[in-house]
Amino acid sequence: MNTAMSKPPSSLLHMFLNERQRLVKRLRQIVGNASEAEDLAQDTFLKLWQRPPSDTDAPGLLHRTAHNLALDHLRAQSVRKRHQEDEQHESSHEHSQTHSPEKLATTLQQWQRLIEQLDTLPERTKHVFLLNRVEGETYTAIAARLGISVSTVEKDMMRAMRLCRERQKRIKNEEYRRVKRCNHNNTLHSDTR
Repeated sequence: MNTAMSKPPSSLLHMFLNERQRLVKRLRQIVGNASEAEDLAQDTFLKLWQRPPSDTDAPGLLHRTAHNLALDHLRAQSVRKRHQEDEQHESSHEHSQTHSPEKLATTLQQWQRLIEQLDTLPERTKHVFLLNRVEGETYTAIAARLGISVSTVEKDMMRAMRLCRERQKRIKNEEYRRVKRCNHNNTLHSDTR
């Protein structure tokens, strides 16, 4: 290990000790925290100590280096804070999206409609559909589990999917009619003014 690296030049140490109080005060003004200012002053000394010594070392270099380290520290702090705020915002947004009463009510209503529709299917077709869509079973596994052919599983799934498509179409048509009625009522209401 280089001896210049292991022992600070006495001129640098002397300058740092003479300027330390002013340096910490200035750093505290920048970062707004006494303990962080102390840490940054020490970091400044270490940074200058680790570079080759120079006869032109002056208090200005010490203060400039400290100032730059303080700005770097504030930037890093700002990035961390922004990252934490983004995470909190995403977390609260996900929570509100997932658990809002309206969303929950809509989801429950859709599940209820689906169950009602599935109840109109033959029992085996309903069972095949639930094994595939809810439990994630393959057609081959369903056929083996129920003791039927893969072809029968495919036909049952086609029947269930057709029912689901018809249900989706009916819901879209109902929503379209509701929006159209609402727009029509708004037009009539605005015409009477």
